[in-house]
Amino acid sequence: MSRVYNFSAGPAVLPEEVLKEVAEEMMDYQGTGMSVMEMSHRSADFQKIIDEAEQDLRDLMKIPDNYKVLFLQGGASQQFAAIPMNLMKNKVADYIVTGQWAKKAYQEAQKYGKVNKIASSEDKTFSYIPDCSDLSISPDADYVYICENNTIYGTKFKKLPNTKGKTLVADVSSCFLSEPVDVSKYGIIYGGVQKNIGPAGMVISIIREDLITDDVLEGTPTMLKFKTQADAGSLYNTPNCYCIYVCGKVFKWLKKMGGLEEMQRRNIEKAKILYDFLDQSKLFKGTVVPEDRSLMNVPFVTGDKDMDAKFVKEAKEAGLVNLKGHRTVGGMRASIYNAMPKEGVEALVAFMKKFEEENA
Repeated sequence: MSRVYNFSAGPAVLPEEVLKEVAEEMMDYQGTGMSVMEMSHRSADFQKIIDEAEQDLRDLMKIPDNYKVLFLQGGASQQFAAIPMNLMKNKVADYIVTGQWAKKAYQEAQKYGKVNKIASSEDKTFSYIPDCSDLSISPDADYVYICENNTIYGTKFKKLPNTKGKTLVADVSSCFLSEPVDVSKYGIIYGGVQKNIGPAGMVISIIREDLITDDVLEGTPTMLKFKTQADAGSLYNTPNCYCIYVCGKVFKWLKKMGGLEEMQRRNIEKAKILYDFLDQSKLFKGTVVPEDRSLMNVPFVTGDKDMDAKFVKEAKEAGLVNLKGHRTVGGMRASIYNAMPKEGVEALVAFMKKFEEENA
């Protein structure tokens, strides 16, 4: 069976080049006579893997020296609790709710202090990003929280909110490494890696050093203290070694491809092919206001549930898989992350045109 075009939102498509390299090293990683899966996380060989992965990520994102890079388990969802536990000194935080994951983070934070929802787009099924240029930021807020790209709803902050001097915390799970970013604008920028970077099971959190202290909420588990993880260089306990290894390969692939500027150029080009088709289609329509569209996740509908189901089924038969939309939006969703080749998007649009002609 040949490989399909996989439009899954995560776990998602990985670069073929990386998969082949990983396969070649499966039984014997660079002359060690064993797989990275079997390697001690305390070994010199693994230390080199994690050090290189961190350095390559620092290079790609131009991460300032006063930020720590942590490779953590528990996915982005565990950070929904870890963030308030570590940052809520005044027990106040402001959240901007633009989708399911921001909402879950907002709900989780309420266990630890007073959490204000200072903006939301829930009134229109999260189909836009609210104006965040002049929000009523709480004077004693410990931080302002956003989910920068909303995987389910296909929206993206094109401009960061004006936090009026407060620390910005951003979940970038589904736009991680898709474009250049100014890390210094964030206190914490973090994301699950299973969408745009590597296999499932890990989150990378990039944290400004002044936010890493022993002054955390009482009862914070040892493992969820940023300081525990930072002091141990992400090796306090056995980390997700294999995931770190594959992510490291992806970082090298990104550098070889030309870095984040080149990725942004490609991602704009790929997304335009799909959005241009949606904008002129008589059958399909996008669900997001044009100015807030994500380059990574593109939801669209026909307006007829049966037609949507027929499309998803026939697309799968044509080798275009995982196009079913999230249950809260319905319809379809194409996730077109860094590793999705332009040919995949072109194949999808060609299939959509054919489907439209046959079902008009």
